[in-house]
Amino acid sequence: MPQTPRILVIRRRYLGDVVLLGSLFRNLRIHWPEARVAALVEASYATILSLNPDVDSVMALPAGALEWPRFVRRLRAAAFTHVLDIDNTEKTALISRLSGAPLRVGLHHGAHPLKLGALYTHVAHDPAEQHEAQPISEYYLKALGPAGVPVATREIRLVPRESDVADWRRYVGARGRTLLVHPGTRSPWRIWPADRFAAVCDLVQDELGCQVVLAGGPGDRRLVAQIRGLLKTHVLALDDPPSLPRLAALARACSALLCHDSGPMHVAAAVGTPVVALCGSQNPVLFRPAGQGHAVLAPPMPCTSCVAPDACAPGDSYRNYCVRGLTVGQVYDAVRAVLARGT
Repeated sequence: MPQTPRILVIRRRYLGDVVLLGSLFRNLRIHWPEARVAALVEASYATILSLNPDVDSVMALPAGALEWPRFVRRLRAAAFTHVLDIDNTEKTALISRLSGAPLRVGLHHGAHPLKLGALYTHVAHDPAEQHEAQPISEYYLKALGPAGVPVATREIRLVPRESDVADWRRYVGARGRTLLVHPGTRSPWRIWPADRFAAVCDLVQDELGCQVVLAGGPGDRRLVAQIRGLLKTHVLALDDPPSLPRLAALARACSALLCHDSGPMHVAAAVGTPVVALCGSQNPVLFRPAGQGHAVLAPPMPCTSCVAPDACAPGDSYRNYCVRGLTVGQVYDAVRAVLARGT
């Protein structure tokens, strides 16, 4: 192999998963300071990796069939020496093989079958009992073993542009505490009700004298509008969703973030901002925010008092309303405690 490793890490999506690769990238950089490290993700998540100082370049997964020939030529021209496939789908296994890298690691867990295992040179497996009992970032780190890379750190970091952080601090107020509220999440079943978000925002501003900043993603406009319509106090609400790099800077400029178990939660944790995260029935250990000072709220499990017995799908954390088991008082108390630790 060449003296300088050229490494491709494949993780197509989602935002939180891409951010949580941070410790894997950090260990690669520590072990091989001169290595060229690239990531392959879906195009909509590429910009967040511009804030990871351990990633040299980002490749976007082709969106259509016409883009594949050019993508494959670029893949081959990169002359990767190592491919770490975190996804292990049929498509990513094929990409791993097409890269021509001498070392190709496929990662899988539990009873999840290895896809096209013959296309890899090495396999890293996470037993089911371990997989569910530790943060997902620990699973990602298992891909380092076959490459001979020791785990020296578990740090996950993003570094927002200072100019963006300064812009947001002028907007939210450079003095005093600010709470960023990001109420969106991928699954509509996992959304805490708008009236409860509004009630917490009012309490935070009335009782704590803390400025609330309300922001959402591209699919959250209706939810943000609902919350705004229910508020009794004036909050700073963004009319347009910020880009991912700008969202990271906004989180850095605020004192804390209130959100669901979601991508923005991991972005905030990676820039050093404490979060109050609202969970439903999903495993709060597997995707908990990295670092210290966070509050992760979840109703008691297994469920004993279903809030929507006619609508929930037992066993499917993406199709139940368990997050509604959290009260305004519980969430407000957690926000107050997190903000108090930062004063």
